[in-house]
Amino acid sequence: MSEERHHALGIHSLSGEPGGADLPTRDRIVRRLRWLTLAVLVLLALGAARTIIARVQNASDLREGTAQRAIQYVQTAMPAAPDKGQTLSLPGTLQGYVQSPLSARASGYLKLWTKDIGSRVEKGDLLAEIETPEIDQQLSQAVAAREQAAAAMDLARSTQSRWEALRQKDVVSQQDLDEKRGAAAQARANYAAAQANEQRLRQLEGFKRIVAPFAGVITRRNVDVGDLIDAGSGRPLFVLSQTDPLRVYLNVPQSYAQRVKPGQHVVVTQAELPGQAFKGVIARTAASIDLATRTMQVEISLPNPDKMLLPGAYVQVDLHLPPGDTLVLPANALMFRREGALVAVVDDAGKVSLRKVTLGRNYGQTVEVPQGVTATDRVVLNPADSLANGDQVAVADNAGGKAAQGTDTAATAGGQSANREAAKAPAQGRDK
Repeated sequence: MSEERHHALGIHSLSGEPGGADLPTRDRIVRRLRWLTLAVLVLLALGAARTIIARVQNASDLREGTAQRAIQYVQTAMPAAPDKGQTLSLPGTLQGYVQSPLSARASGYLKLWTKDIGSRVEKGDLLAEIETPEIDQQLSQAVAAREQAAAAMDLARSTQSRWEALRQKDVVSQQDLDEKRGAAAQARANYAAAQANEQRLRQLEGFKRIVAPFAGVITRRNVDVGDLIDAGSGRPLFVLSQTDPLRVYLNVPQSYAQRVKPGQHVVVTQAELPGQAFKGVIARTAASIDLATRTMQVEISLPNPDKMLLPGAYVQVDLHLPPGDTLVLPANALMFRREGALVAVVDDAGKVSLRKVTLGRNYGQTVEVPQGVTATDRVVLNPADSLANGDQVAVADNAGGKAAQGTDTAATAGGQSANREAAKAPAQGRDK
């Protein structure tokens, strides 16, 4: 009976009926509910705190990122003198070092010629011979006239001697003696004139033989056997050229004339001889500027021992000019505004100052700046159009060192990509 009673009492307590045994169980349930509620409230508080902290941190990051993006990053280059000179290529025409048209001094008919075009001759070689019958007869006449003058001179000289003796005996007058002395002097003058005429005709006889005045090659022959040769026409019989060495004449523009000096070495190339270069030297310059073309004529001496180069050929001449003393800058550092050509210079404090510069020769990637900058200035590469005096900028690390000597270290096109990349770097570090 006792067990059945206790069982019944347990049933009543579970069914919620009042009893002494259900109070501890209810208290435990209430306490559990309180702890559960407290835990939920704590979790909600922690979540709210985390959200607030995250928002504060994001706001701080946003402010810092905005500040970083507001900084304008630039890359700079230092002006410097070029480390190597410039090569100037100019066209030219080969000419014989000595090129002479050979004309006749004696008139007549061409008897024979011994050398044709392309023949290499030595000094004194016979090239042609002219028949001069008129000069031959004139020479014979001159010889006879000289003999007549010699006989007349001998007679006048003996007559003067006799009259000198008669005058000493006072047989003749002084007037007669003076006349005999004058006749003797005239006879001597006539003899001298006849002798000079004979020598002239003999020299003309020597011009019947056309000989080479120097060693070279015959580049032109304008006559043939039987042609009438007129000494006064000026038509050359032959053209003789000396092919070793050769000459090359160039017209150097005025902007490079000051840097071209005698003794500088040049390289000559010809399109028909690929892979071959011939070295020459500047022999002399005109040392003046032609008013019509604004160029200076330069003469180059070019050795040609193998006779590979031909006079009259078109060639290309490379002049290796020494580097100048003027500073150079990358071409992408220039700004062109209403004031003219400008560059942006950054000081140690990061402030920009715009300077007007004078431009010199343009080398493509670099340009000469004779005035406006010094070797210690930091010049902005690819400056933005909005860049102005007094702007605050930050100098980014250059990737190439001396850009002024031909290495283009421009960071980006338009000068803005460098700013964006530099601004991304701090933000990426924070995201990590």
